[in-house]
Amino acid sequence: MGLTIHANALIALASAALWGGGDFAGGMGAKASGGRVTGAIRFVIVSHLISLVVLVGILVGQRAEMPHGVAVLWAILGGVMGALGLVAFYIALSRGGMGVSAAVSGLLAAAIPALVSSMMEGAPGAMRLAGFGLAGGAIWLIAAGDSPEKDFPETKGKAGSTMGLAVFAGVAFGVYFVALKLSNPLGLVMPMTIARMSSVALCSVVLGGMAVRGRVSSAQPRSENPELGHPILGRWTAGWGWACGVALLDTGGNVLFLAASRMGRLDVASVLASLYPAGTILLAAWYLHERPTRRQGLGMVAALAAVAMITL
Repeated sequence: MGLTIHANALIALASAALWGGGDFAGGMGAKASGGRVTGAIRFVIVSHLISLVVLVGILVGQRAEMPHGVAVLWAILGGVMGALGLVAFYIALSRGGMGVSAAVSGLLAAAIPALVSSMMEGAPGAMRLAGFGLAGGAIWLIAAGDSPEKDFPETKGKAGSTMGLAVFAGVAFGVYFVALKLSNPLGLVMPMTIARMSSVALCSVVLGGMAVRGRVSSAQPRSENPELGHPILGRWTAGWGWACGVALLDTGGNVLFLAASRMGRLDVASVLASLYPAGTILLAAWYLHERPTRRQGLGMVAALAAVAMITL
């Protein structure tokens, strides 16, 4: 039993590492795409299309059968909630949210599956429960705090809406974790394929509706505002490299999370995987030369202690 829990924890931590890199790439890509709602939606469409092509290729190679049953509906729900959460999260990150946004979303993403797991699989032991609490504190210490971009002109006056986006993203991610767990009967690749199909379809419909509405309501000719580019394509081409990074890292993290949730308890997998803000912060330190604070260093030490407590 101990070996199973240990493997479950290691896979969940690997998922967190990939998700942390994917979120950093997503924030940078959303910013390169304009930092607006339409730019974030375009970016999710492009990155998910890239991963969808790879996933479909794997299924074709496996000669997978057509899926059926309630698990398909859970996979679809997961794709919808994942897409909505990512759009909200990328917008928050593009506003300078390598800080509080990641902390809030990470805490909620861990709390919701932990609550569901307690109802489905029974309450965790005292040591593990204490580890969950310490992990929540570690997430906050690692990710919360002032952003170096908080004084940029484009972020002023948006603190309230950015926090709302982070809360929404956290709830959406929490539901996403639960939906992926409940779609386990479909295997590892099939749930992700269905989720990607539903997320691309949803984002495409929303973006198309926004483009039509913009054409009808806007009195300004497109030629007078060339920055907007094509109403559907926009200028997301600036984020192609980041989109490829998200496709690789986010899809890999999702597959690992599915494996971790299958091998053990959902709360263990979700809490450990929700330590992903640590990877985002470390990449920001390396790529953007943002030096981690003492508070973040303390949070990473607390995270290590939490991992030990959860896996005992």
